[in-house]
Amino acid sequence: MQHIKEKMKVFQERSAHALDQILPLVEILPNRLHEAMRYAVLGKGKKIRPLLVYSAGAIFGVPEEILDTPACAVELIHTYSLVHDDLPSMDNDDLRRGQPTCHKMFDEATALLVGDSLQTLAFQVLANPSLAVPSDHQIRMIELLSIASGSLGMAGGQAVDLESVGKQLTLSELETIHTLKTGALIRASVLLGAWCYPKIDTSTLEKLDQFALRIGLAFQIQDDVLDVESDTDTLGKPQGSDIAKDKPTYPALLGLDQAKQKAQILLHEAIEILKSIGGTTGYLEWLARFIVTRNY
Repeated sequence: MQHIKEKMKVFQERSAHALDQILPLVEILPNRLHEAMRYAVLGKGKKIRPLLVYSAGAIFGVPEEILDTPACAVELIHTYSLVHDDLPSMDNDDLRRGQPTCHKMFDEATALLVGDSLQTLAFQVLANPSLAVPSDHQIRMIELLSIASGSLGMAGGQAVDLESVGKQLTLSELETIHTLKTGALIRASVLLGAWCYPKIDTSTLEKLDQFALRIGLAFQIQDDVLDVESDTDTLGKPQGSDIAKDKPTYPALLGLDQAKQKAQILLHEAIEILKSIGGTTGYLEWLARFIVTRNY
C-alpha cells in the first residue's frame, strides 16, 4: 500500500504542475482576476477528483501525460463550484481549504468571475485539439463533464440542497441530492479517465460508473460525519456548518453510527465491482478506502 500512497503524491504533484501551467499568469490582464483564480485553484486541497482520473486511466495503462488534461478540467470545475458555494448568496462561508474563501480574500464580484472563468477554462482545456484521444472520445468527455456540472448534475444538486434547508427528507431524497451535488462530478472523474483509453467498452464503463456512484455517496456521508466529529483546523473549513445551517445530512437522518455503517456498505459494494473489472484497479481501491477513512 505504501507504493500506492507514494503514487498518489505523484498524481497530486502532476495535477498541481499542470494546473499551474494552464492558469493565466498574474502578470496578464486582468491581473486581479487571474490572481484570484490561481489563489482558488492552487491552494491546499485533497485533489480527489484528479486522483480518480489518473487512477481510472491507470487501469488501462493510459499515459499520465494524456490524463493530465481531464484531471485539470475536472479540478477546475470542482474549484469553481467551491468558490460559488462559499458566496454569501449560497453557503456564506469564510474558510475553505484552510484559508480565507475567495470572496473574503478578494471580493464577491471577483469571486463570481473566478467561478465563471474556471468553468469556461475547464472546457477550453478539454476541447484542446492536442489531447491525444480519439475525437469521438473527446466529444463524449466534453459532453460528460457538461452534464455532470450542470442542472442535471452538480449545479442541480446544489439547487435542491438549498431548497431542502430546514426540511425533513427521506433517505431516498437525500441520496438523490448528493448523487447530483457530490456524486456527479466524482462519477465524471472516473469516467473521464476511462474514456482516455481508445478501446474502452460499454460494459466496463457501466461497472466503473456503478463503482463511482457508490464512492460518491460514501464521500458525502464521510463529509457529513466529519462535520460532526472533526474540527475546523483539520477540515480546513468551518466544522459544524451543516448543523448550524440546518442542512439535511446522513447523521441527522440515520444517526452517526448508522451513517458510518452505510458508508462501509457502499465501500464494500464498490470494491466488489472493481474486482469484476480486472486490470490495475489497486489505485481506485486505495482511493475508495481513503474516501471513507479520511479525517479531512
